[in-house]
Amino acid sequence: MVGIIDLEVAFPAGRRTVREMHELSGRPVADILAWTHCPEIPVFGPDEQAWELQADIARKVLDRAGVDPSEVGQVIVGGGGDWDRPSWSPAAKIAAELGVTRAHCFEVLNFCSSSSAALQVASDAITLGRTRYALLLFGERVARSIDYTDPESVSLFNVGDAAAAVLLGPDDVRFDLLHTQTRSEPTWSDFLSGEIDGDRMVIRLRGRRRGISALYLERYQDLVREALHTLGLTPDDVDHFVINQVDRRMHERLLDSLGIPARRSVFNYHRLGHMSSTDPFIGLCDLRDAGRLGDGDLVLLATSGFGFSWGVTVLRHQA
Repeated sequence: MVGIIDLEVAFPAGRRTVREMHELSGRPVADILAWTHCPEIPVFGPDEQAWELQADIARKVLDRAGVDPSEVGQVIVGGGGDWDRPSWSPAAKIAAELGVTRAHCFEVLNFCSSSSAALQVASDAITLGRTRYALLLFGERVARSIDYTDPESVSLFNVGDAAAAVLLGPDDVRFDLLHTQTRSEPTWSDFLSGEIDGDRMVIRLRGRRRGISALYLERYQDLVREALHTLGLTPDDVDHFVINQVDRRMHERLLDSLGIPARRSVFNYHRLGHMSSTDPFIGLCDLRDAGRLGDGDLVLLATSGFGFSWGVTVLRHQA
């Protein structure tokens, strides 16, 4: 059974405070806190490199698992393309730093749903015998694409930076990867997009099209039920529900609609913003570090990203 052997997350030293967001945008602090839920967001500082933080925790994961870098056949970096440098492969750079010399190194761009997409790509490769181990890395400089001077972008002010490293393989796994289900709604592809503003790219909301909240809820409901049905399971079987920390209100509505109690989910809104594609692994590490995972527990990782795309991954914890 393919699964997650080990994983780790880390945060940059930089911070963007709500007070700074208020001063730059002119939005009331209360308006901003309605989205961030916390007084500051982790962001990469000007002297920090995302790839270095990813490499540091990747090395820890490989060392803990006792996997030699030469055994890794895939190195995948997931995200939306906000790398430390343009037109560049962070996967290859990190592989070189780690001494991974026999792997295919590439990027998976599915924005904040890249975690689901990368898990699917890597697990398929291992199942088909194309590689024994795959190293998945997440974490980019998304916060620098947020225009804090634009008061209409307040719903994006909760976006921050973090890093995650996940090792997949067939042996000694901590989480069996039972199934991943993904889907996109291409008619919403232009709702959010980037534009060049001076010497950087910034993310812009394109209008106020109605229905995004209802669409999010519906797609998540569909994917959760379909993924569980494939395995002969129902929402009642879910022990832990981990979702991207984008919108707490939608998170709570989704749990209620699925009949999953809030106590079975992870809420990080009070201490972190939305850490892009690293969110589900932050939640998974929180469950692990808090001792909340029991043998055989069923864990759902739910993601969404620009495009728009959604993904649900079903895991079974092995103590």
